[in-house]
Amino acid sequence: MNRPASKRSTIAEIAAKAGVSIPTVSRVLNNRPDVAPGTRKRVEQVIAECGFIHSRVKNALGKESSGIIDILVPDLTNAYSVEIVRGVEKILERTELRLALSVTHDSSQLEQRWLAKVLDGATDGAILVLAHGQSQDLDTLRRHKIPFVAVDHRGELGADVPSVGATNWLGGRTAVEHLISLGHRRIAVISGDATLRCNRDRIAGYRAALEDAGIPVDPALIRPGGFAQQTGYEQTCALLDLPEPPTAIFAGSDMQAMGVYSALQARGLSVPDSMSVVGFDDIPIASIVVPALTTVRQPLVEMGRVATTMLLRLIAEEPLDSMRVELTTTLITRHSCAPLLTHRR
Repeated sequence: MNRPASKRSTIAEIAAKAGVSIPTVSRVLNNRPDVAPGTRKRVEQVIAECGFIHSRVKNALGKESSGIIDILVPDLTNAYSVEIVRGVEKILERTELRLALSVTHDSSQLEQRWLAKVLDGATDGAILVLAHGQSQDLDTLRRHKIPFVAVDHRGELGADVPSVGATNWLGGRTAVEHLISLGHRRIAVISGDATLRCNRDRIAGYRAALEDAGIPVDPALIRPGGFAQQTGYEQTCALLDLPEPPTAIFAGSDMQAMGVYSALQARGLSVPDSMSVVGFDDIPIASIVVPALTTVRQPLVEMGRVATTMLLRLIAEEPLDSMRVELTTTLITRHSCAPLLTHRR
């Protein structure tokens, strides 16, 4: 006898019992022709046994599922965003959902326009990368029953906000500990946007490594900016003009590190003979620049995958294992760092 469908009777449970993927169950429920007859029969049998009643996801306007996932990114000139989008695509390519990409050019006004469009249009859910959105914006998405996941959100997030990030504090600490192990004591850091939690965590890790090593934190060596190549160039020039320049620079991103390289080259200095450099992210260019950049690998593609997986579970009204996921960062040592005694004076 068929049992009544409980609230926890989900597509994922049906997929597990039938031994197929979630997209396959979705295709059967939507009467798609691209399912083998034997597979369709098995899935339909499990559906009947569970007493499952198919109810399509509805958006804020009460319409049926649009089949669209929105992703909001600040720009596409930085490999950070591109790598996360790659991770999102790797998950969605196994589903029937399409990806709608919006770029804010790091403008909070453009972000507000995007929010208005999403509320007026059709979407099944959204992934917000480095979003400016305040808590009221997230509450607006909730009120309109639009599932979302934040990736490296600006500012603090409540414990009830689904989000994905990386162990930025550990990454910052590991980078500086590596430089300290090479004998460096004058270690500078070029930071990113002060509103970003990931940036604040990296700076905190930088401070912790110095303090644990008994090295005073010199405010002149902490340079503000953004995660951009131009910031790396400008702040490196400022550091080189100090009465006592650093012997090593921890750049808040690999793109910043590219600016560091350019500034050093313009001054006739070389990496790592004149300056040791560590980046953050491990975007593709880090391994091919000369010398290859030592950097903290942030699993950007995996962050995109995890965020998408979380979003799909929210869309299916399935509980998340955790509202906050932090993926591990890893130091990747290459050729941009050298012991202090080898530096040319």
